[in-house]
Amino acid sequence: MFMRIINRAEEAIISILLVTTTLLVVMDVVMRFGFNKGFLWSQELTLNMGAWLVLFGASYGLKVGSHIGMDAFVKLFPEVGRRILTAIGVLLSLGYCYLILYGGWIYLAKIKKIGLEAEDLPIAVWILQSILFVGYLLLSARLCIILWDVFTGKADSFKHADEAKESLHLAEAIKGEEK
Repeated sequence: MFMRIINRAEEAIISILLVTTTLLVVMDVVMRFGFNKGFLWSQELTLNMGAWLVLFGASYGLKVGSHIGMDAFVKLFPEVGRRILTAIGVLLSLGYCYLILYGGWIYLAKIKKIGLEAEDLPIAVWILQSILFVGYLLLSARLCIILWDVFTGKADSFKHADEAKESLHLAEAIKGEEK
């Protein structure tokens, strides 16, 4: 139940960020080239929204398996070997996330203590850059779910997009249409 709420919130935030960023960039281009005026704050805001979009997207991509996998080596092993290698990969990834979370927490605390505001927006920098912590927290949660699935036998590797297989299917479909 809790993860379902997190999933829906994550999808909603990604959608809102994508639409808002696109609309803001289009409006700014029209204002600059059509009316020779622009929004001074739009570049800083779209840059920060892009960072939020990337880090929320990384977590979402891990959940749905839309990232590209490099698993030719891992596929050489039987299921137990794949599970062990996947668990090692997840643990290494969680270690990396911990380092970013720890460093991000210290960084955000210092920025908040200093009281910096964004250059063109009346928003505290620590709020704009808090995605560093939030994004890696979500990524860590996704990695823990994968690790649990590996330990319980529900998965033996990361779920990912297999572009090679999809390309072969596409090539076969095109070849079939030519005949």
